[in-house]
Amino acid sequence: MARLLLVSNRLPVTVKVEHGEVHVTRSAGGLATGMKGPHERSGGLWLGFPGDVSRLPPDQRAAVEARLEELRYVPLHLSPGEVSRFYEGFSNGVLWPLFHYLLDQVPIGERDWESYRRVNERFADLVAAHHREGDIVWVHDYQLMLVPGLLRKKIPNARIGFFLHIPFPSSEVFRILPWRTQILEGLLGADLIGFHTLPYLRHFASALLLVLGLEANVDRVFTEGREVRLGAFPMGIDAAALSALADSPEIIAEAQSLRQPGQRILLGIDRLDYTKGIPRRLLALERLLEREPSLRGKVRLVQVTVPSRTNVEAYQGFRSKVDELVGRINGAYATVHSVPIHSMYRSFNERQLASLYRAADVMLVTPLRDGMNLVAKEFVASRTDEDGVLVLSEFAGAASELGDALLVNPYDIGGVAATLKRALTMPEGERRQRMQNLRQRVLAHDVHDWAQSFLSTLDEQSDASSTRPLGVTAPAALERLTAELREAQRLTVVVDYDGTLVRFARAPDEAAPDPDLRRLLTDLSRRPGTRVHVVSGRSRDALGRWLGDLPISLAAEHGFWTRDAEEREWRARKDIPSDWHARFLPLLQQFVARTPGTLLEEKSASLTFHYRMADPEFGALQAKELRLHLGDLLKNTPVEILPGDKIVEIRPMGAGSGALVASLLEGAPPGARLVALGDDLVDEEMFAALPPPHVAVHVGPRPSRAPYRLSGPMAARAFLQAIAAD
Repeated sequence: MARLLLVSNRLPVTVKVEHGEVHVTRSAGGLATGMKGPHERSGGLWLGFPGDVSRLPPDQRAAVEARLEELRYVPLHLSPGEVSRFYEGFSNGVLWPLFHYLLDQVPIGERDWESYRRVNERFADLVAAHHREGDIVWVHDYQLMLVPGLLRKKIPNARIGFFLHIPFPSSEVFRILPWRTQILEGLLGADLIGFHTLPYLRHFASALLLVLGLEANVDRVFTEGREVRLGAFPMGIDAAALSALADSPEIIAEAQSLRQPGQRILLGIDRLDYTKGIPRRLLALERLLEREPSLRGKVRLVQVTVPSRTNVEAYQGFRSKVDELVGRINGAYATVHSVPIHSMYRSFNERQLASLYRAADVMLVTPLRDGMNLVAKEFVASRTDEDGVLVLSEFAGAASELGDALLVNPYDIGGVAATLKRALTMPEGERRQRMQNLRQRVLAHDVHDWAQSFLSTLDEQSDASSTRPLGVTAPAALERLTAELREAQRLTVVVDYDGTLVRFARAPDEAAPDPDLRRLLTDLSRRPGTRVHVVSGRSRDALGRWLGDLPISLAAEHGFWTRDAEEREWRARKDIPSDWHARFLPLLQQFVARTPGTLLEEKSASLTFHYRMADPEFGALQAKELRLHLGDLLKNTPVEILPGDKIVEIRPMGAGSGALVASLLEGAPPGARLVALGDDLVDEEMFAALPPPHVAVHVGPRPSRAPYRLSGPMAARAFLQAIAAD
């Protein structure tokens, strides 16, 4: 097994000083439990912030460092200012509320972004310092979303996974973030990006399209010459261990002691956080007691609220709001013998929580938004008696798995109240059947299964990526190739136009060559023994207008029309029918009419649907639908579909540039070299027609069979300029 480097904001440890002695103990959280096995089996490291130890004397701090080293934990020490700005300011003050759709909680200021960026750089530097060839790096959560991209620049061949433990919001919400581009580019440094649910994955893919213009192909996206995999991996808990604990006689006895004759227990266990929906839950209970007087004195909500971010002013105000609601409802509905809400503001250990889970009749998990929510799964795992009802917010990630819970909209207070009544009055048979189904899911897909699933997918992705170029060709290799081509006595350069020599433009006529490009093509064509062929999917009119006065050969419509440098007449291929497109033209015209911002380009050997100026999501959706319709029409016809960069092109079979390259090779004298440059799927035909010692050079991030890769049009121009230089 490859060594695993785990990277998280906090190390899974607690540092305490008791009677002058330092104790470093492992945490028992979900991530710590899930990662324990892979961490130990791989002999790996865990990198993160151990907590503030700056106030410890040197000997105690040394003891902490020694214990961390023994556990194979690598600390990154943060100053109080960094914790304040990076963690509390940007991570929890900006990203947390934004990703949970609570926009009114997002502050206006921009000061903490720079601290977030710098701390992410420090994490990336620390990982790079400990990285060995073959290691797997697994970065966790929203505090470190820049780390994959930063690390990719430092170690291009690193195997990197990233998992987001909170929701990824809809693209409309995410795009509010001023640093949206930096965040997405940071995440794309990973080989695999994991989310709890498919909707989060789809939101991320939508953001890529709308912000970066990158279109995901189902569960993967191509960028910078790499394939990035996207996946949904619902996180679980250590269900077997919790079930065993909850089934112990001590826990069962403690649970029984919590119950009172004739009283039903509702249970809520949450961190103190405005995303957890606690006030609305309390209001739903109040509504239930208003509507159902017979339940007064017979229902008790045990609300455990775990302290969280106590130094943040917004959280202090939120606690006051919760306390006021509890006081008001208890004042209105308390009796001499009971109060409707038993509120506790403190942490509970695992045994105490297991007792509460076993004692509860109904578990309330009603966050306004939650990435997963493991409390719901803990309740299910604890119910070895196969009884109890789970009321679960439809906006928690767990709702996508736990369909036998009673799902509620936490914003609908009346609806939640009605569901509480249903839960309290549910027949025993239905309760048990639902709980059996829930337990089957939770026990089968635990935290160990989650970790193994993610790491297996990352391993598969890394193996697949090893067969593809991970980035642009190294400068030294490119210099050797340039020297070889310059030494060739006879050299033919075949170069694509759009995406290779010029960047893609929103409208076809906006990509006219600039003076520097015209000068480059002229210089290259005047090099002794060199012939230049510009190949394009554009019409002969456009190519002739832009480049017709230069001493180069032109190939329009991917080689259907050709014109030699010494001639001014275009020649058409004779083996392509001229009436092939009549069957398809009405369909493309229909799609253009119903998709604003698109246009249809009609050429002799192709029909092209352009959607670069359309709404990105709607344009991509229409393009996919068009390809499906065309697929039905193309059955048993010698016509093919060519998906390109914001285009869908159809043309007769064999009408591409591969035939042009084959004819150039056939007429080439002995010892001649041919180099072809292109950027998309169409140009792969040219590359496929090139036997050694001829050379294919791919331009841009898409996958390619070409052995050489350049980053983009500017790099392609520089490469050609180096060949043309005296």
